[in-house]
Amino acid sequence: MKTIGLLLAALVGLSGQAPAPAVRHLVYEFGYNTKAASAGQGTGTTTIDISGPVADGGVMVSGTDFWWNTVRPRATNTCEVYPNGNVSCSQTPYALSPIQLTLFPLLAHNFFKGLSANGKSSWQRSYHVKAAIVPGASGFAGQPYTWNCNYSLRGQGPIANAGALILVTAQGTLDQQSGRYLKATSKQRIVWDPVLKVPAIVNDVRTHIPMRSVYSNDSIELKLMKDSKSKT
Repeated sequence: MKTIGLLLAALVGLSGQAPAPAVRHLVYEFGYNTKAASAGQGTGTTTIDISGPVADGGVMVSGTDFWWNTVRPRATNTCEVYPNGNVSCSQTPYALSPIQLTLFPLLAHNFFKGLSANGKSSWQRSYHVKAAIVPGASGFAGQPYTWNCNYSLRGQGPIANAGALILVTAQGTLDQQSGRYLKATSKQRIVWDPVLKVPAIVNDVRTHIPMRSVYSNDSIELKLMKDSKSKT
């Protein structure tokens, strides 16, 4: 019997079959330059699938935006997100939407590691994003560049009458490392769920430098609607 068991184990190993990695499936309602809502101009949902980890310690994150009043979702963008918040989009079209630019780094394993148990602490987070950032809500990505991002974060403590949820505020800068060497500042208010280990609500206002002729801010609001796990 022992011999048969060993033979079966060897056959399974030779077949190359292994349990599929768990995938975390998140759905966020978003608002782009408006409040997040179930309907209305500038609103929609973004679905996030997280799989991994991969050999170098990161996880693969895929995001698909579905804008309100459109026939089909935008193309899915898949990037590797590293524990410290680095994002590398190495698959064509190397793209991130404005919504994903806000959310992907916040899904990094160690992004909120500096937050103390009582929810009141301050820490720094520096990371880079290698991607073609989709301008506005056009859906068309441009040239991929590296952006250096530096944030100061502060835990404001548990939110009254909101269970375990903690408010975190952040201020930072985004600096393009080539091309036109554009810059932006960012102010974020993040409702962190220490049980689910993901942001429950995010508000991010990015101010572009130099200021654009039509608009100078991108305002992103996200609200978590669904969190589930499945198998690939």
